[in-house]
Amino acid sequence: MAAAGPSVFLLMVNGQVESAQFPEYDDLYCKYCFVYGQDWAPTAGLEEGISQITSKSQDVRRALVWNFPIDVTFKSTNPYGWPQIVLSVYGPDVFGNDVVRGYGAVHVPFSPGRHKRTIPMFVPESTSKLQKFTQVTLWDLPATVFGDTW
Repeated sequence: MAAAGPSVFLLMVNGQVESAQFPEYDDLYCKYCFVYGQDWAPTAGLEEGISQITSKSQDVRRALVWNFPIDVTFKSTNPYGWPQIVLSVYGPDVFGNDVVRGYGAVHVPFSPGRHKRTIPMFVPESTSKLQKFTQVTLWDLPATVFGDTW
């Protein structure tokens, strides 16, 4: 009798990056990717993507609306390293160069069903006064390593 291999389960992620609130910026786009443990593997769909550029809505909220679809399926033998979605939002600086406006991440929900997540965004900040001065004078904003490699 042959030994049975480890059991596998599937995780299907279907949804969208709906919108964002960046009151001080306009004309932004969003990149996403999934990070996960070594026992996880994508089986269908896209692990990463980039949205269109959007402008603020004309309503009171002034939201940046993408309605950017996400559809990916993963398989794994255990829940360790449960997938997270990582978002990066970019937009033009005063010279028209794309610079990071925010990073954020959240775990994919653990339970089935419809879920709505609000992801707090952050921006790397220079650690010394000299770096801050250089940042202001050269328009050289700090960025994380994963943001620079996409």
